[in-house]
Amino acid sequence: MDIQDKVIILDFGSQYTQLIARRTRESGVYSEIHPCTITAEELKDLQPSAIILSGGPASVTSSDSPGVDPVIFSWGLPVLGICYGMQLMAHVLGGKVAPSLDREYGRSELFFQDKSPLWDRVADAEKLTVWMSHGDHVLEVPPGFSVTAKTQNIEIAAMADVERRMYALQFHPEVAHTEQGDEILRNFLFHVAGLKSTWTMSSFVDSMLHNLPLQIGDDKVVCGLSGGIDSTVVAVLLNKAIGKNLHCIFVDNGLLRAGEGDEVIGYLREHFDLNLHYIKAQDKFLSRLEGLDDPEQKRKIIGYTFIEVFEEEAKKIPGVKYLAQGTLYPDVIESVSFKGPSAVIKSHHNVGGLPEKMDLALVEPLRELFKDEVRKVAQELGLPDFIVWRHPFPGPGLAIRVIGEITDERLEILRQADKIVQHELMASNWYYKVWQGFAVLLPLKTVGVMGDERTYEHVIALRIVDSIDAMTADWSRIPTEILGRMSNRIINEVKGVNRVVYDISSKPPSTIEWE
Repeated sequence: MDIQDKVIILDFGSQYTQLIARRTRESGVYSEIHPCTITAEELKDLQPSAIILSGGPASVTSSDSPGVDPVIFSWGLPVLGICYGMQLMAHVLGGKVAPSLDREYGRSELFFQDKSPLWDRVADAEKLTVWMSHGDHVLEVPPGFSVTAKTQNIEIAAMADVERRMYALQFHPEVAHTEQGDEILRNFLFHVAGLKSTWTMSSFVDSMLHNLPLQIGDDKVVCGLSGGIDSTVVAVLLNKAIGKNLHCIFVDNGLLRAGEGDEVIGYLREHFDLNLHYIKAQDKFLSRLEGLDDPEQKRKIIGYTFIEVFEEEAKKIPGVKYLAQGTLYPDVIESVSFKGPSAVIKSHHNVGGLPEKMDLALVEPLRELFKDEVRKVAQELGLPDFIVWRHPFPGPGLAIRVIGEITDERLEILRQADKIVQHELMASNWYYKVWQGFAVLLPLKTVGVMGDERTYEHVIALRIVDSIDAMTADWSRIPTEILGRMSNRIINEVKGVNRVVYDISSKPPSTIEWE
């Protein structure tokens, strides 16, 4: 899409790099993350309006530390260095960097030393609480720079060359632990760089509705619809852009939640008049999963079977030239990360392998967006809350929430238990407060007493987490009375269950899903 102002963030490996991009976009300025290994020529071709250098775990004093072409500092563009980015600026521009006696990690008090546009509407107080994470520090600022802040541990916690519009911070303004960090970033974007707040999801939708018909022409597009927010937004957006030239294929693999297929498909057909092919392939999937309990085997069989069913249905549609996918920006970042592409790609990605196998060009309208931005697009398109805020659901469906062997009986137990979890989260208004909540059927039975009889039945685990983008997550502090209602209802209403447990693990080290 056409971007008026663009901030390029060079990634040096920080765990917070995506947060910089998110905070920039939340301010209404478009940003992209690129690996620090990008050449100066490639960077210039991107036509940045400003550059931000991220943090990173390396030391600029090491011979193999990641660097940057010094020529970028001669372009006259506003530059902001954060943590490692500050140390790199000092190192490249003629200052001095030295190892700290002790690594500074966590909250620290920042004291302002000199005026700086970054401190506008921030420096009312004598000090500011900021988040530090560094092993080196700047010992001498480069020529032309002044010291603008310090902490109790380091004399140079921020520096600035106002004339050349170069600024650097030893702390991380992008993390929530830094007081007024958003304001500091906005000061750089608007006061220093003079950028305009034009990145909105309304402008994104308008741009897509204009550009997609130009990209696709009169050719047909096939889209794998899962019922999740990403593929649903892709389908509705393309439907508005190219109408009946879009063919959506929804494959019911028999591993969906209770009533899920009928609910989503019924709504989309009724309200958006989608050209929709609803394929019921439960028997094929479940017969191939029979007797298997290895999670990776289950994922692969589901993935291969999906490709087989999807390809078979797509071949019935003449003139298909494009495959639409719900690729998001974190997927794009991961594939070009400074650390290199991921060693293991999720084998349950629904349409993995389809472009090569079917010789189709890709259409990825959401590849510039983060998950929260996709939800805003969904609202712009008029999708209801039950779709906009639907919790993420894995490609293999309930196959990886039924731990162990998959049978009709075990799937039905999980469906009924999960239905209760969803109902209680909705009824208590916690559904929209958490990132994800679901039930898991464990591969074991425990002794219980129901009535006057001993029982030996299944265990259900509840997994409810808080997160922003699923990269990290923490278990949700759901009120005990709500958990109690869930447990009581599951044990009383779901035949074959006599015990319910609550998962209080964070990610990392655990994952959100159990398999």
